[in-house]
Amino acid sequence: MSAKAEHYDVIRKPIITEKSTMASENGAVVFEVAIDSNKPQIKEAVEALFGVKVKAVNTSVTKGKVKRFRGQLGKRKDVKKAYVTLEEGNTIDISTGL
Repeated sequence: MSAKAEHYDVIRKPIITEKSTMASENGAVVFEVAIDSNKPQIKEAVEALFGVKVKAVNTSVTKGKVKRFRGQLGKRKDVKKAYVTLEEGNTIDISTGL
């Protein structure tokens, strides 16, 4: 499967945190994805871009916080994260990814 331009619109960037590092020990990789993307789109994009087999995709939406900037109220953007579990024997090296 070849990578298409739409796949790069679905997968924004990898998320590297303490929690995502613990998830990677169990064969999962965490990505920030487009807010309007769904699980089949995410699965197709990861398989095409990285050449791996995806076992499952779990998503979560983190609502943006309301913050003040110079007395003005502002809101951070909502962020959608995808926890992508890979099949046995498949790995993604995030440092050489997108």
